Amino acid sequence: MKAYVGITDRDWFEFLASRPALDEINFWQPGGNRHFRVLKPGELFLFKLHNPDNFIVGGALFAHSSILPLSLAWESFGTANGARSLSEMRMRVAKYRRQTEDRSNDYAIGCIILEQPFFLKPEFWIPVPEDWKANIVQGRSYDLSVQPGLSLWARLQSAMPLAVADSDVQAHYGNPQIILPRLGQGSFRVLVTDAYERRCAVTGEKTLPALDAAHIKPYSENGQHLISNGILLRRDLHALFDQGYMTITPDLHVEVSRRIKEEFENGRDYYRHHGGSIRLPMHASHRPSQEFLEWHNVNVYRG
Repeated sequence: MKAYVGITDRDWFEFLASRPALDEINFWQPGGNRHFRVLKPGELFLFKLHNPDNFIVGGALFAHSSILPLSLAWESFGTANGARSLSEMRMRVAKYRRQTEDRSNDYAIGCIILEQPFFLKPEFWIPVPEDWKANIVQGRSYDLSVQPGLSLWARLQSAMPLAVADSDVQAHYGNPQIILPRLGQGSFRVLVTDAYERRCAVTGEKTLPALDAAHIKPYSENGQHLISNGILLRRDLHALFDQGYMTITPDLHVEVSRRIKEEFENGRDYYRHHGGSIRLPMHASHRPSQEFLEWHNVNVYRG
């Protein structure tokens, strides 16, 4: 199993450490010009403060990497971006880019999406491994099965039971093995958006602000934040889907309820999609679950 030690600002760390019960965070990079490809989902991403604070101070499970417009990163994660407001985050991006802030620019930023974060108290901070170089700018990876990664893993295991009360968090760090992270709401939105290549599954619409990641089985009905429980829809179609005026059949076709016409004397734009096939994610494991679709057909769709 691999871990990555990423360098971050102390104010980002302290702000998030002060927030109770975070289930996900966005470790963002202002450049927005490359994806983070070092880790597999479920491997460890650790936080190291800038020099002279050469300590590892927390971490989380890596879930996904994406390049997002700043507005979508804020809509998805809010203060879990490590900023108090969108305007503060915008100012930080401009500062790190050494640019004058441009409110008309929806900056593209690199997003490293992390689940089940933990933040160590100062007395449990872990010194960086002996081979850490002062000229490292962003971070570096370690193999936790060999030195010096093995010692880092041992120190982390020692610190976790004392520093973190949440037993669910501790359970993920008991053994050096990959455990797929449990997604939060913001992560679900981004992963579904990327799985569908940022296009509406029904219409092919590509205007990102007009698209939503819809749950097939709602979270309020014990539906999970799984990619297979999601589908990317244009926002008006999302509303119709949630209210049962449209569904996706288990054989992956669109079905539009007759009640749109009966109740609203309208719906021509929607009925033209009736019977059509939806666009599917490339990876089979990301495609809509037949179980969830059947649930929606039976429990939500108005027929």
